[in-house]
Amino acid sequence: MWRGRRGLLRPSGCGVEELRCRRREREAALRKARREQQLVSKRLLRDEATEEAEGGRVVVILGEAQIQEFLRLAQRGIEEKERERALVSLRRGLQHPETQQTFIRLEGSIRTLVGLLTSNKALLQLEAARCLHELSHSEQSAVAEACLPATSYLLTYLSGHSSDFIELCLYTLGNLIVESEAVRRQLLPQGIVPALAACIQSPHLTVLEALGYALSQLLQAKEAPEKIIPLVLGSTLPQHILQLLQPGPKLNLGVAVEFAWCLHYIICSQVNNALLITQGALTTLGLLLLDLAAAVQRTEDAGLELVCGQLVCPVVRCLSNLLTEAAAETVGGPMHLQDERVLAALFILLQFFLHKQPSLLPEGLWLLNNLTANSPSFCTSLISLDLIEPLLHLLSVSNVVSVLVLTVLCNVAEKGPAYCQHLWPGLLLPTLLDTLALSDTEVVGQSVELLQLLFLYQPGVGFWP
Repeated sequence: MWRGRRGLLRPSGCGVEELRCRRREREAALRKARREQQLVSKRLLRDEATEEAEGGRVVVILGEAQIQEFLRLAQRGIEEKERERALVSLRRGLQHPETQQTFIRLEGSIRTLVGLLTSNKALLQLEAARCLHELSHSEQSAVAEACLPATSYLLTYLSGHSSDFIELCLYTLGNLIVESEAVRRQLLPQGIVPALAACIQSPHLTVLEALGYALSQLLQAKEAPEKIIPLVLGSTLPQHILQLLQPGPKLNLGVAVEFAWCLHYIICSQVNNALLITQGALTTLGLLLLDLAAAVQRTEDAGLELVCGQLVCPVVRCLSNLLTEAAAETVGGPMHLQDERVLAALFILLQFFLHKQPSLLPEGLWLLNNLTANSPSFCTSLISLDLIEPLLHLLSVSNVVSVLVLTVLCNVAEKGPAYCQHLWPGLLLPTLLDTLALSDTEVVGQSVELLQLLFLYQPGVGFWP
């Protein structure tokens, strides 16, 4: 790519553009890796008061005869309390994988449970839903698929009046969605996307958090880019998600974490990021970044710091990915964000990551890379705010961090002679020479690229005074 001639480094062809392309290829590979690292998981919702009351009881593995007896009593018990107790005993048994397997093998067991779920007795409905929830948490896909007859009813109950029941239905659906493609194939024509879009207007935070979980599970499906995300983008969900991410007194961190990940999965699909940008995603995320930086700066609450850190990760990823879109430049791109405020906030977060959550440092530096890649104004702000030296101090953290720091500095250097002139004074040159002695080839290669750019634009500068 580069060849030396008479002691001077000269570009071969359009060297600066080649360097930029190479970095973009690396970033594309990084984005792909991040898309593949999904947060697939299941959640178990149990009533704390009930669990405490039953805390002394050991979960017993139920045999076929016991399961059949509990189902018979739940269906035909003389008193409602007796029927409810039978379902409670069944639910406790279903907490064990062996009981789950036995239950789904029994003919008519799911049909009976669905019948109780659709009964006109609220307490029986709730206990039947809890039994289904225990089944949904199974690690066996066969157990999830056995629950298929219940999915249409779970969807119907999302439009009910009990927030606790809706929350339970949402977590159950989320667990079933992630386990089985057969479940997803059934839920889509049953109208899960419109049902979730209606549910997102709930005033209850517990419902919204459960909804964010269920939606994030749906968005992570391997068929999501083709079959699910177009439906989501065609609904009112994106606008409501952005509203829930608006900084201010109404922002709930737990809800925001769930929906920030939802937004991340939508953006990673690259189905129609231009639509999200026109709906104000860049501005909303930029303002949320400023708000999070202010929060971590003023709080000493370890729990709040942890939640803020959990929210920062998807917010930073969303911003980073959106900034690579052509539509970002059309609507103003990084210029839509206030350069100096965003950079100051990002460096506050980088310091927070360094001391509290170092695993998030590459996320913040990746955003800084995308901000400076095509924006001279952000590069100017980086210099005018004296942020080059704090950036250089991060080189000692790890090789991954070093490569990203050096890539950002390459972004600044490739803007031309005036920028290189500001880079030379201070720690840059001795620090770069130190990195050349490292064993990591990627760090050394990125250092050489930076030196090539510096000598290209400042050919009169040498290693010695």
